[in-house]
Amino acid sequence: MRHLLGDRHDLPGRGARDPCLGNGGGRRAPRPRLGLPGRVAWNLWSSSPQRGAAAALRLGEDRERLAGAVLLGKCLADLLATALAAALLAGLLGAWGALAAALLMTALVVVFAELLPRSWTVGRAEALAVRAAPVLVPLVAVLAPPAGMLGGVARGVLSAVGVVVDPKAAVLSAQPEIAGAIALHHPEGMVESDRNLLLGALDLGDRQVEEVMMHRRDIEMIDADAAPAEILEQAINSPHTRLPIFRGEPENIVGVIHAKDLSRAVHRFVREQRAGEGALEGFDIMDVAMPPYFVPESTPLDEQMREFLRRRTHFALVVDEYGALQGLVTLEDILEEIVGDITDEHDLEAPAGIEPQPDGSVEVDGAVSIRDLNRACDWNLPDEEANTIAGLVIHEAQAIPSEGQVFGFHGFRFEVLKRDGNRLARLRMRRLE
Repeated sequence: MRHLLGDRHDLPGRGARDPCLGNGGGRRAPRPRLGLPGRVAWNLWSSSPQRGAAAALRLGEDRERLAGAVLLGKCLADLLATALAAALLAGLLGAWGALAAALLMTALVVVFAELLPRSWTVGRAEALAVRAAPVLVPLVAVLAPPAGMLGGVARGVLSAVGVVVDPKAAVLSAQPEIAGAIALHHPEGMVESDRNLLLGALDLGDRQVEEVMMHRRDIEMIDADAAPAEILEQAINSPHTRLPIFRGEPENIVGVIHAKDLSRAVHRFVREQRAGEGALEGFDIMDVAMPPYFVPESTPLDEQMREFLRRRTHFALVVDEYGALQGLVTLEDILEEIVGDITDEHDLEAPAGIEPQPDGSVEVDGAVSIRDLNRACDWNLPDEEANTIAGLVIHEAQAIPSEGQVFGFHGFRFEVLKRDGNRLARLRMRRLE
């Protein structure tokens, strides 16, 4: 992942070549509408004088209560209908009445309680919700309390067998529904890059800053005690727009300098000093530095993006629970989790770190994140225990492997090609058949 610590004005197209799968283009398929009423549509309905619009909006505010009541009502209706059918058919068919009732009610429930309603609601969800709301409001009021009690009983049974369930956890969440719809329609023609973009946006809340940050060893910094001419030369030659300033030790960050602010300050200082030999003597970079902005490494990406927007800044330094510097994160890093790598004319030419080989294997830099590799090659390597491929190998091996060592886990063969000190610099991977 490339990190350019500057502003972005244009995003590149999302049809980049997949290094492991080839081009993922194709005609954009039409997107069918979901069968659930949307909050925006409901708010529009609620502002209309149509009867039931406000009731539909109120029901939608507590979807867990609504879902529990509807589920209980449906179960009651199915059981009562089956009992009545069994009683009627028992008088006609005798001992075969129960079996006939079960078969008949199964067919009726599948057709009239499952397939027909779902087909009917496609494209009509908002209008049907408004019509059904006046009937559902009293039913929900009656059925929701016993449904909640039954939910508590279910959690108690699970707890008794050792399964802990958060009572505040939502059973129906918008995120799994949307992700499921994307996965459902992907084989029908959804472009691979569009799928990755949508899933990346949905996953921001589940990922933390430490997973996308630039590690501290890769951060370019400016020494506050360096000569002004050296500072200016470093800033001019750097591909980054924002650079941290340290004093004494690299972990002692005392400020952040923006290249534009530095250029303006140097120009103003030289002009006031009437440029001559040693015109920058006496220039103090801390006079134009911005105070550093620190964030915990456990901050979710969606919260950090909102905080960047609120503060109107693009740059933050990441610290652990002890306050030690771990790395830095930019708004661009978070956006890259959605749209993929963002590059411009100032980015350094460097390999992406994922290189497919003619024999079907893939050579990977150890610093490549597991998430990027999964996206590039459409793999499903776990990223719960480590953020990078090298970290995953070290976690599974329970040691720092030597060059030439080979491991097999998670359905892949890992070979260590290069080790740099205690860091796994290069690995070769191949899927096990």
